[in-house]
Amino acid sequence: MSTTNGVANRLAKPSAYAAGAVTNDDLALTPQPSPGSATVSFDLPGVFVGTAEYAEGPTGCTVIHVPRGARTAVDARGGAVGMSGGYDFHHAIVLAGGSVYGLEAAAGVSTELLHRAENRTHWAALQHVSGAVIYDFSTRDTAIAPDTALGRAALNNAVEGEFPVGRCGAGRSASVGKIDFSRAEFAGQGAAFGQYGEAKVLVATVVNAVGVVVDRDGTVVRGNYHPETGERHVPAVDYAAATEGVGEARTASGNTTLTVVVTNAKLTDVALKQFATQVHSSMHRAIHPFHTELDGDTLFALTTDEVELRGVNPTGFGALASEVAWDAVLSSVR
Repeated sequence: MSTTNGVANRLAKPSAYAAGAVTNDDLALTPQPSPGSATVSFDLPGVFVGTAEYAEGPTGCTVIHVPRGARTAVDARGGAVGMSGGYDFHHAIVLAGGSVYGLEAAAGVSTELLHRAENRTHWAALQHVSGAVIYDFSTRDTAIAPDTALGRAALNNAVEGEFPVGRCGAGRSASVGKIDFSRAEFAGQGAAFGQYGEAKVLVATVVNAVGVVVDRDGTVVRGNYHPETGERHVPAVDYAAATEGVGEARTASGNTTLTVVVTNAKLTDVALKQFATQVHSSMHRAIHPFHTELDGDTLFALTTDEVELRGVNPTGFGALASEVAWDAVLSSVR
């Protein structure tokens, strides 16, 4: 992906905000594959990932499916969280575009899993599915949103051990660096995998932040792109100038970064919750600013409870997973 692909400014006359935008009911939509620009391999047997998109949107969804189920901690922050479910045990997490309308995709996954369970509704057979969404309407001209059909398609496309990255799935129309939307740039979804002894961790993230994406050397690699100078800088520079009456800070609404962390390490309920908080907090190093009132940042931390942590405590493991999270954010824009 080019590093100079600025998103056209749609704040002045955003056609998708006006009456008459095309919706799902206006077209005969067919779910399409959403392979992205690359694939990140991961070694977590029993964890499946699938994507699908409506090219007419364009918008899409991403499903992380754990058929055996996994204990979960949810860390929801920011002022605009869009989520359904939020259970402490999951069989699937569904990430989608389409803002609140995209939550319908999770219902499609839930129904498909019901059928796969031969429609058994005993308490022990219930399939727990949560959904979370990003606001991706500002980069496109339609009101098309992920729906039940797209969610089911993404689940049916799921394969073990591979995570598509780039402008695909829920990140199909994601953007970052919206201090001024004329300087925003496309982002996408990213993933990274780490192994430390027997402990493994996959971090996957859909980056649709008001902030910019920052590399470890402090370089802004995506967002807040100035077409006149070809430069990028952290939004704090613009905010500081605005307080001195130089320029204007027109931070755009409609943002969210969604993250799923999957590990095989056994963690107590308390440790898992703190692990989720620690990793989520660490992501501010890669995204500036993060957890704002204009973001709906949400992280799901899942454990399959397969191996004991050896040689490191949960805090240390959280520190290692936080580095994986930084890599995942960077992969969303490369």
